[in-house]
Amino acid sequence: MSSTPVDGQGLFKSQQWSRGILATIGVAAICHLIARPVPGLGIALPVFVPVIATAIIALLLSRSHAAPLAYIGGSLGTLVGADLLNLDKVQGLGAPVASIGGAGTFDGIFVTGILAVLIASLNVWLLVQTFGGWIG
Repeated sequence: MSSTPVDGQGLFKSQQWSRGILATIGVAAICHLIARPVPGLGIALPVFVPVIATAIIALLLSRSHAAPLAYIGGSLGTLVGADLLNLDKVQGLGAPVASIGGAGTFDGIFVTGILAVLIASLNVWLLVQTFGGWIG
């Protein structure tokens, strides 16, 4: 089997797009539940909760395509769940700027996407090394 691509095209080629949508919805729901408005700051979200949730969801949906599912589900799910579904709360927080998707190099969406891919890939790699074959 070829290496797992970490892009949206890989999900379409492998007919995994429906699982990508499910991963996005699952992560968005979790992020929306734990995101909290913080006066003067904006919408706050614990860093590692979406990362771990994304990795688990991706691995449950497809072990062989966990990395692209984690990247897409983590990035889009965090954006939708934490930011877009909470736009109505931003106006009353007194934050000087409303930044969709975070700000800076290490914002939550970037961190969630990258770390979830690493966790999902490491988990799949460990399974392959343990059982000596590709786990599908």
